[in-house]
Amino acid sequence: MMSTRSIGLGSTFRQATIASKLSRNQALRTVFVKRTVKTQSLPPAAAEAILNEQRLKRPSSPHFTIYQPQLTWIGSIANRVTGVGISALLYGYAIAYLAAPETFASVNVIEFIAGLPDAVKYAGKAILAAPFAFHSLNGLRHLGWDMGKFITLKGAYTSGYAVLGATAVSTVALVLM
Repeated sequence: MMSTRSIGLGSTFRQATIASKLSRNQALRTVFVKRTVKTQSLPPAAAEAILNEQRLKRPSSPHFTIYQPQLTWIGSIANRVTGVGISALLYGYAIAYLAAPETFASVNVIEFIAGLPDAVKYAGKAILAAPFAFHSLNGLRHLGWDMGKFITLKGAYTSGYAVLGATAVSTVALVLM
């Protein structure tokens, strides 16, 4: 090996060795490998039809309706629904106030609510207080999870029941204010 380096033939021998290996591999490929699958181009409509047919044959995953309801996923769904509901009310009132500021001024809203029967007032307060209390308390539960608390299954259920109980108590307190 030292002699080829001193003469300067090392790179030439390496190139010859690599070239002979490549030509052997190409010769073997042409002898042994034959393509048995033929491909063809399809128009987009035909390709989409084939894809839709394949999708119909796929097994579908179980839907959540076949499972027994669990506190964890009911709480998650309720948290999302209450968040969307509170946001929709807030943005709806803000847009209505921007559209007609004199109609939705605080004085007019207070006068309108004062004229309602007591049963309607309490029902309205309960409808507003329950989602607000649940979403706020469930947010604290999620902050606890972010800190690494109540992550076990028992902890998740304990904190879930605690949120439901605290929601009931705080909803009653907010309605009676």
